[in-house]
Amino acid sequence: MQFKRDILPELIKWKNSKDRKPLLLKGARQVGKTSLLKEFGKDAFKEVAYFNFEENPGLKQFFENTKDVKRIINNLSLVHGSSIQAQDTLIIFDEIQECNLALNTLKYFCENAPEYAIASAGSLLGITLGKEASFPVGKVDFIDIYPLTFIEFLNGFEPKLAEYMMHASHTEPIPDIFFHSLLEKFKMYFISGGMPEAARKLVAEKSVTSTQHILKTILTGYALDFSIHAPSKDIARIGYVWNSIPSHLARENKKFLYQTVKPGAKSREYEDALLWLIQAGLIYKVSRCAKPNLPLSAYDDLSAFKLYLFDIGLLRNLAQLDHEVISNGNTLFTEFKGSLSENYILQSLISQFDSIPRYWTSEGKAEIDFILQYKNIIIPIEVKSDENIRSKSMTFYHQKYDPSIRIRFSLRNFSFKEGLLNIPLFMADQTKRILENVLTEI
Repeated sequence: MQFKRDILPELIKWKNSKDRKPLLLKGARQVGKTSLLKEFGKDAFKEVAYFNFEENPGLKQFFENTKDVKRIINNLSLVHGSSIQAQDTLIIFDEIQECNLALNTLKYFCENAPEYAIASAGSLLGITLGKEASFPVGKVDFIDIYPLTFIEFLNGFEPKLAEYMMHASHTEPIPDIFFHSLLEKFKMYFISGGMPEAARKLVAEKSVTSTQHILKTILTGYALDFSIHAPSKDIARIGYVWNSIPSHLARENKKFLYQTVKPGAKSREYEDALLWLIQAGLIYKVSRCAKPNLPLSAYDDLSAFKLYLFDIGLLRNLAQLDHEVISNGNTLFTEFKGSLSENYILQSLISQFDSIPRYWTSEGKAEIDFILQYKNIIIPIEVKSDENIRSKSMTFYHQKYDPSIRIRFSLRNFSFKEGLLNIPLFMADQTKRILENVLTEI
């Protein structure tokens, strides 16, 4: 089975754009970039010409001696087995980070042969682009690919329920029969996370053991990436930071402390390791907001931040939180200091709003999980991992700053009262749509 990705309409828009440039898909390893491009090519073009620079290193020679895109296309056509026609073929350059010359040649495709539809993908593009001095700035379109959202996961086996989710609104509560069904499917999603292969195994075969194995294999692959692609001086430090994230998130105060990574560790020793993981798309760094004013970026406290993984399935596995916790009521959401729920909300917000929220604290009196800037509105967001929704922190923040809207994610049904919008946890990836509707009312 294949999961239908919500990003497909954006790819169609790219294909039909009169100002189309070569496309780069950015995303961590195993989030489904290759299968997405192949599915897109199959649906939107007559033919797909697929080239993988990791599997076939010999392709690099085509870019070493010439920048003439016609010559390059002729050579690629020979490998493909037939002539590559500009209007009919999607050309896929996979693992393009393995060939910087091909990456740089995208400039000449943009300038001299824009009729060719070229879509590229790479697992460590963030690392490559950070190093590449001659990257064709302004000559490439970008799309970020994230793990499967819950609604994409749900659409794989309960499309009618997914369709209901896409239209559910804060204006009326979700009927109990739908609410409980969505909650049970949401627990399944917490087992696999959004890694397509793991989710596919869970949905198609109902095999938790196989799903666990896939997640462990992915984590092992990331560890190999550290040792192969990272600078030698940072390999061990990247591993220390990566493995320490569950222990940081398990603490009451989830602030990242270098001393917790390794006794005596100093920030200057680990800054490059931290940056490598961020550029690889494997972690998110959420900075403390010193003051919730516009723009939020002007009030970042650079000395205080939290780290989260880009996928909850991998976080659960890295934390060695056994999947059997799913059978214990809502324990799955409350264990581990509610960090899985918090991590999931962050994933959902980033993929929808294309920016990383901040968090806020005040003199030990209050802490707001996330602060989001949207349309010049500062929105405090709190994550509750069960039905207990009492919050001194949100009350404190409300009294201090009087925001026009506040958002709370919990296991309770929709409600909107006195500026406080409650969204069920499993509806998080519909936040932007719901928020747009709410903003028309205030």
